[in-house]
Amino acid sequence: MIKEFDSIIGYTEEKSELERICDIMRDPEKYRKLGVTTPRGILIEGDPGLGKTLMAKCFIKASGRKTFTCRKDRPDGNFVDEIKRIFEEAKKEAPSIVFLDDMDKFANEDFHHRNAEAFVTIQSCIDECRDHEVFVLATANELDCLPDSLLRAGRFDKILEIETPGYEDAVKIVRHYLSQKKYVSDVDVEEITSILNGRSCAELETVINEAGIYAGFAGKESIEMEDIVKACLRVIFSAPEADNCEKAYLDEVAYHEAGHAVVHEVLEPGTIYLISVATYSGDIGGVTSYSQDDNYYKDKKFMENRVKAVLGGRAASEIVFGKTDTGANSDLHRAFDLVTRFVDNYCTYGFSMFQNCNTGAGLNDRKDLAVSVEMERFYMETKRILIENRAFLDALAKELIEKKTLLKKDIERIRKGLSENAA
Repeated sequence: MIKEFDSIIGYTEEKSELERICDIMRDPEKYRKLGVTTPRGILIEGDPGLGKTLMAKCFIKASGRKTFTCRKDRPDGNFVDEIKRIFEEAKKEAPSIVFLDDMDKFANEDFHHRNAEAFVTIQSCIDECRDHEVFVLATANELDCLPDSLLRAGRFDKILEIETPGYEDAVKIVRHYLSQKKYVSDVDVEEITSILNGRSCAELETVINEAGIYAGFAGKESIEMEDIVKACLRVIFSAPEADNCEKAYLDEVAYHEAGHAVVHEVLEPGTIYLISVATYSGDIGGVTSYSQDDNYYKDKKFMENRVKAVLGGRAASEIVFGKTDTGANSDLHRAFDLVTRFVDNYCTYGFSMFQNCNTGAGLNDRKDLAVSVEMERFYMETKRILIENRAFLDALAKELIEKKTLLKKDIERIRKGLSENAA
């Protein structure tokens, strides 16, 4: 393991890929004996906040080569000249590296217009460096705006895709950021990570820092679990705490969120990590955070369960208060979108309404009818689940009203208590 990569937490496979290329640069003779040539370039791509630039900097440091960095910091005409100048300097100082940071921002292009002068210039410069030991390292958020000719082997021999950290890596990252802060011993790192599942490294860091701000403002000497939960609500869910809420409205929000959670827990136990009604302000009524299973888009059962859980908020309000939940508009859109996929994209109910194969008259009307029928079926099933688990719904809503925010361990405690009382 090359020590320069120690500052990257997790991402074992990605670091190994970068280390292999660095090893070629550090000991080229070993590879020449095998007939191996140094790759021409590598592109690190992924969403913002995943540590692409950090990986690039570690790679540069580990390579030991002199590096020339290029970022978009001037008008297009002058910038093209700057690209040429940087490559010329790199050739003179070879073996060297040209680092193109945020290369997709070099021009304002899209999928249909990908031949900007800046990209054409980079292609030409890479080709002109063919007989020189100039390695091209680049980062990018989006590849759609880059021409295929630039991304091909021989220019960028490797494209390294960086995704959000998996659970185990995320635990390590959260522990790392917490180690730089003063916090109490009862902070549950695994539970925090579960709430932050699927989030970028930058978001994880921001949450921990925001928690420190909450603790400091409250005059605490250490960060507590409640500070981290508040930070999660603000940073991840854009739902800061609020204090101005009438009790009647709070009751409705609590039952709405409890409805989502009960259906989730009945169909997929242990999948809810946070429920909160501490955020009742503006357009935010409450928050229910659940695990994002990798099988979600691969398994029809998982997707059907998700439809029912999404409808759980509206169904709970109707069962408890006997009225339509006017705050469930976004939930309905999500549910209809999922059921439309069943009917059209996945042909779950037959091929007759598949858009790509059938353009006959009345297709859209038949498709809309099929979606409506399935939505009615899902909604009736959702209401049945809530009615059969009414005690769980009431208990969850009651504690939500009292405590405002519940975590996975609270939900498990409530459900276990109901089971023991029933026995």
